[in-house]
Amino acid sequence: MNAALQPPLRVALVGNPNCGKTALFNLLTGSRQKVANYAGVTVERKQGQFFLPSGRSVVVLDLPGAYSLHAASLDEAVTRDVIRGFYPGEPAPDVLVCVVDATNLRLHLRFVLELRSLGKPMVVALNMCDVARRRGIAIDVAALQRELGVPVVETIAIRRDGARALREQLERMPADPVQPVALPDEDTLHQEVRRILALVVRMPRRTAAIDEALDRWLLHPVFGFVALAAVMFLIFQAVYAWAAPLMDGIEQITGWAGDLVGGLLADGPLRSLLVDGVIAGMGGVVVFLPQILILFFFILALEESGYLPRAAFLLDRPMAAAGLSGRSFIPLLSSFACAVPGIMATRTIQDPRDRLATILVAPLMTCSARLPIYTLLIGAFIPQRPVLGVLNLQGLVLFGLYVAGILSALAVAWVMKRWRRDQGEHPLLLELPSYRLPHPRDLAIGLWERAMIFLKRVGGIILALTILLWFLLSFPAPPAGASGPAIDYSLAGRIGHGLAYLFAPIGFNWQISIALIPGLAAREVVVSSLATVYALSTGSDDAAAQALLPILQQQWPLATGLSLLVWYIYAPQCLSTLVTIRRETHSWKQTAFAAGYLFALAYLASLLTYRITLALGGG
Repeated sequence: MNAALQPPLRVALVGNPNCGKTALFNLLTGSRQKVANYAGVTVERKQGQFFLPSGRSVVVLDLPGAYSLHAASLDEAVTRDVIRGFYPGEPAPDVLVCVVDATNLRLHLRFVLELRSLGKPMVVALNMCDVARRRGIAIDVAALQRELGVPVVETIAIRRDGARALREQLERMPADPVQPVALPDEDTLHQEVRRILALVVRMPRRTAAIDEALDRWLLHPVFGFVALAAVMFLIFQAVYAWAAPLMDGIEQITGWAGDLVGGLLADGPLRSLLVDGVIAGMGGVVVFLPQILILFFFILALEESGYLPRAAFLLDRPMAAAGLSGRSFIPLLSSFACAVPGIMATRTIQDPRDRLATILVAPLMTCSARLPIYTLLIGAFIPQRPVLGVLNLQGLVLFGLYVAGILSALAVAWVMKRWRRDQGEHPLLLELPSYRLPHPRDLAIGLWERAMIFLKRVGGIILALTILLWFLLSFPAPPAGASGPAIDYSLAGRIGHGLAYLFAPIGFNWQISIALIPGLAAREVVVSSLATVYALSTGSDDAAAQALLPILQQQWPLATGLSLLVWYIYAPQCLSTLVTIRRETHSWKQTAFAAGYLFALAYLASLLTYRITLALGGG
């Protein structure tokens, strides 16, 4: 039968987390993939298509990472049910491709033996074999194939032709089930893994010795915490020190673009829209791209180096005292970039109560969308002066804001723990991969992806909101003979003056009240909104990002600036985060609780900050 006329071969990619499975999926399918959710749950479903050399179509499914068929999380339960053909509406796969990390077979072989016991056609993809060779790890592939009784192929998911051997093997795969092998008990299973490893793997002592030497320091109960604090402190200092020249360049380009467009157009609505709305608004957000990328650089580097699981292990005991677990660390760290993927990452937390607590405190982590607001307000109200000769006061304040969010999250989790009925212990089981130097290409790709996400966000939702806000600020026009500023008669002006009654006790003026509204869609829009509001309030075409800072210094008291800084430690002003909480918890009650307690914390903290600062003469 012509291969092109055969029914598509259904292949499921399975494996432990961090085995390179998704990278292999992307290599095989390219742009021919789609992402959705499995019916009834929020677990992501990624399906793609590619063609074998014979022309036969292959439908490939990238299943969630799993350590065992004995599911301990929602992700693992979905993977188990799809593999065994029990998941409603999901056809059973014809072939399993178990992706394993060649540098860490000790952990991954256990799952391979579990899958082999199912008796399904199966291929083992020995991924990252190039990295294993660079480390001096020698794997006898023929011996591994003989011991497992299934085909074993080498793959390199980051190379263009890195899946050639897998494609060729799938071409030869029999359609009939293989002979199932009985799964032994846990002790016997670990003995079998050790036996196979002794036969097929030669591990250089140097690699293990380096890992052990680093772990003696980085997992030490005292020096480990000192090292972690130093790393986090370095990140926040670098966000200011390294980004300054690039931000200055972007500000100059923004000012030049505003002057150029303003000089080419006559006064009127179009000139106001482009200069005061588009350029001032979007320029006020793009200027913070260098700082956001520096933050992402450190997060990616820590992840690639193998340090993040060790930090989770190190923090397990203190986080348990606060009602969380070490597994909460990585979702919470992801929330520093954005709370949405951080909340979704809680699916790996086994205990439902720990998972719920992590979801509810994830918005307290200082996401990258807050960074433009912090940078603007710190630049306006905190002097740029050295501390102890080597530190930067503005960087210290930024670090303090991040720490305040972390401590608040731990405090909220501790309070939630007092309400818990189940106080059972859930031991932390984490993979500790070998240390490795982050590959520059992987870092570059990661930063490029995040830059594109940010710029698309600026060019999409932020541009749309900026134009909408400009319209609300510009219309209707003031009546004939009006003596006040035109903005007072606009729709946004009326809304802002109305909200000012609610926010006056914490020092927010009507301009801030207006900016809070579009900030519900994206926090960073607050900066562009303020730029647009003040551009139209002053009637100046120069109220772009670089002119906003001196305006705030002149028109806002210190108490207002500090109050707004503290507000954004807690403010629940991100609808996408609240929507994600609803999706992950399936509960409007929990979503309302999250929004309510965050708003209450924000208002109370801002009120205390504002009143104390006034009492100390900061008005």
